[in-house]
Amino acid sequence: MKTTPEHDERMAKMTFATVYPHYVTKVERKGRTKEELHQVIEWLTGFDEAKMKELIDQQATFEQFFEQANLHPNADLIKGMICGYRIEEIENPLTQKVRYLDKLVDELAKGRKMEKILREG
Repeated sequence: MKTTPEHDERMAKMTFATVYPHYVTKVERKGRTKEELHQVIEWLTGFDEAKMKELIDQQATFEQFFEQANLHPNADLIKGMICGYRIEEIENPLTQKVRYLDKLVDELAKGRKMEKILREG
């Protein structure tokens, strides 16, 4: 399924600060921790907690967020469906990165083992 240019633009302009609280709520509601969420985000982006806070305070868009990220070399192992899209088929690189993050948060909330989420084995 292809994303539309409007969808891709909306993803680029959305701020990490507006989505982050939803990530926290989602994982905590399922018995996971904010620390585990931060571990997942750091794995994908290279951002430590201080950098995440800085990006939240700056109201960084996902475009700015991923411009500064150092994407994990195994990020392309993140596959499957998220929000009706097959991640590996998303053509827009930024939209794909946002969906990588969504998928990792979803896996965390569903109770997947951390080593599986972090594509370690």
